[in-house]
Amino acid sequence: MNISAKIKKALYIDGTWKEASVYTALTSPFSGEAIAQIPSANDKEVDEAIEAATRARKVMAKMPAHKRAAILERLAHLLEQRMEEAANIIALEAAKPITTALDEVNRTIQTYKFAAEEAKRILGETLPLDAAPGGENRVAYTVREPIGVIGAITPFNFPMNLVAHKVGPAIASGNTIVLKPASQTPLSSYFLAELLQEAGLPAGALNVITGSGRVVGDKLVKDERVAAITFTGSPAVGIGIRNRAGLKRVTLELGSNAALIIDKDIELNKIIDRCVKGAFAFQGQVCISLQRIYIHESLYESFVQQFVEATRNIQVGDPLDSKTDVSALISNEDVQRTLHWIQEAKQHGAEVAIGGTAEGNILMPTVLLNAESSLKVSCQEVFAPIVVINKVQSVEEAIEEVNDSKFGLQAGIYTNNVHTALDAAEKLHVGGVMINDIPSFRVDNMPYGGVKESGVGREGIKFAVEEMTELKLVVFNRN
Repeated sequence: MNISAKIKKALYIDGTWKEASVYTALTSPFSGEAIAQIPSANDKEVDEAIEAATRARKVMAKMPAHKRAAILERLAHLLEQRMEEAANIIALEAAKPITTALDEVNRTIQTYKFAAEEAKRILGETLPLDAAPGGENRVAYTVREPIGVIGAITPFNFPMNLVAHKVGPAIASGNTIVLKPASQTPLSSYFLAELLQEAGLPAGALNVITGSGRVVGDKLVKDERVAAITFTGSPAVGIGIRNRAGLKRVTLELGSNAALIIDKDIELNKIIDRCVKGAFAFQGQVCISLQRIYIHESLYESFVQQFVEATRNIQVGDPLDSKTDVSALISNEDVQRTLHWIQEAKQHGAEVAIGGTAEGNILMPTVLLNAESSLKVSCQEVFAPIVVINKVQSVEEAIEEVNDSKFGLQAGIYTNNVHTALDAAEKLHVGGVMINDIPSFRVDNMPYGGVKESGVGREGIKFAVEEMTELKLVVFNRN
């Protein structure tokens, strides 16, 4: 795929590339230059994609597990062969620094490999019905069956790996997919369609439809042929999906303002670089980006000094430059929003220790001190290279601050006390607690998801397969 040629893409429906009636320009978040023409599907074209996925249901449901696994293994192999091309697509359309984009491609390969493995171990169980009176001499077992057509709606920030977390388990479990990628990052999904076509996925099993959420997203959510929706994005949109989805199975991965607690007696030099990376990787546009730090007052001054010094060494610039750590935010609107939030924080007494300004669409890595918990930079999802550092008198106080949030995706704590660690694991109201690590840790086979407005359901291939299958009970009466 030659991105520099300002290509014109087509919709991918039923195993073929179809010209759309309407196109929009895709521009680089970093340079503002047009990089591709992207189809904007209408209601009829979305209907065709859902119909194709519906027809392919029987083919995928009857496909043996080893064949589904083989397709995913071939996909992972093809992605390994074209890794640099894939990373360049991500860097160009999302302004993700190229080294970070390569990391994403590597993770995507691992995700599809995990999916290939899980295809072979979708298990049921036998049940002892004679545990209940009247159940004597009966044999019972359960199986998991594919749920049908999956509507997948994905975000811009991990345009390959978060797609993989929906497409991988859907294929592994014998489902079909209609994929709506984020408007800013569709090229990664069209690239995936090319690879899956080459890997031998049956026609109609994957359909890629770009366009507005009001047209494509609403159709997927409301159409009765779609059995499940898996969505990653904002809480407002996710809540709207759940309200309109009726009896559809819905998995929602939503927002966060992930927090880290640092207990007393921690050796700061061992954690500074890790914390800086957690706060600023991919411009903070990560659901579990480190946004809030609560540190014991005895370490506060030293930590702030070291953190700010490390932040000064961050390289900002062109995402295609291998030396770049931080590049442009996804849109100028996000730059203006975050500058406004920083200004609001300053007006309410917060101190800007470093950053707080923008150059073009690049927001400089920003550290805020003494920001009240009610400020947007603290209580909302900032999705930008901004971190708030506050001092606390105890871990107990920090836990209360972490939990005083409408979000609850992941949290981290650094402590040398095992009792403190276990208390934090019990009391933190989040989907995942990282002990002696930042909340931004994720590998692709672990259960991933949150509580409160951070969503419902879990991703991580095994757990997504459970969301995408129905449990069926079979009972033999031998009386």
